[in-house]
Amino acid sequence: MPKKLFILAPYPFGEAPSQRFRFEQYIDQLKENELDIEFHPFLDHKTWSLLYSEGNVFSKAWGMIRSFGRRKLLMLKLLKADYIFVHREMAHLGPPIFEWFVAKVLRKKYIYDFDDAIWLPNYSETNSSFHRLKAYWKVKYCIKWAWKVTAGNDYLAEYAKRYNNNVQVIPTTIDEKGHHNLSCDHTVKPLTIGWTGTHTTMRYLDPILPVIRSLEKDHTFKFIIISNEAPEFEMDSLEYIKWNKTSEIEDLARIQIGIMPLVEDIWSEGKCGFKGLQYMSMGMAAILSPVGVNIKIIQNNKNGFLAENPDEWDSCLRELLENDQKRIDIGENARKTVHEVYSVTANEQKYINLFKDI
Repeated sequence: MPKKLFILAPYPFGEAPSQRFRFEQYIDQLKENELDIEFHPFLDHKTWSLLYSEGNVFSKAWGMIRSFGRRKLLMLKLLKADYIFVHREMAHLGPPIFEWFVAKVLRKKYIYDFDDAIWLPNYSETNSSFHRLKAYWKVKYCIKWAWKVTAGNDYLAEYAKRYNNNVQVIPTTIDEKGHHNLSCDHTVKPLTIGWTGTHTTMRYLDPILPVIRSLEKDHTFKFIIISNEAPEFEMDSLEYIKWNKTSEIEDLARIQIGIMPLVEDIWSEGKCGFKGLQYMSMGMAAILSPVGVNIKIIQNNKNGFLAENPDEWDSCLRELLENDQKRIDIGENARKTVHEVYSVTANEQKYINLFKDI
């Protein structure tokens, strides 16, 4: 008889990258292993669509009230759960009331999963009015009360081990068959340097924009940015593509050289390198800042490049623009790394084992 698994997550199914590329892409495999799954997001689609829009404070507040009401009604339903899987938090705002109720009152074991340094304040200006309600301090209690903890990288796992002894690393992974299933074409000219991300992370590009502008003087290439908002800077090679869920893979496949600059800070240490893994899975030659898990993912000059300062960024970009075979070889090695270590295929048994009393 199938065992009952309740998944509690912040966002609606299929919307947020942190959910799509961590646990959502394993749901079919879990069902095949005799788990009867119910998925319960905190936010409904309407509130989710409003969350990062300007204003709409009263609509957002009403959406949050509805969300808390649904969570409250769910609690007693969890009595019939064999397993409970919590991604990030049971409620978007406030203290860990629901986690406490599940662990201490219902006496249910739950698995806690996180993929960022979410104990650190990090919020968009559009939601600054809700910032004080976020209760970042609750993360340590969510970890402490959990039966098992899964973290996206070693840095996050080390934090979790302060409060829980049953911690394992499961990376944010790539679905090579069902999603990231296209390859870039290294024969297309002019070559394309590309970056993808949200407008809030576009600031990481600032230190290398002068490098791109310098390269424009003696190389012909396109510089593609795929984001939810257009960049505020201009340059001759720039082409903006508005991010679209239905075309994101086709848009990414236009890039031959993928870049992931970061600054070295506590928040970046917690990142799981997913942007770089996306590039690598599609056979691109990727250049990443040597920050956090990027150092573990990239073997410099073999399956990608690590660039720490403007001179290194300039050198790496020039080599990849000028040496077609190097770019192709790097891309092939990158794809192999993803397949062997960071793919759904390589990690699905880890998820299956989570729901076994082993």
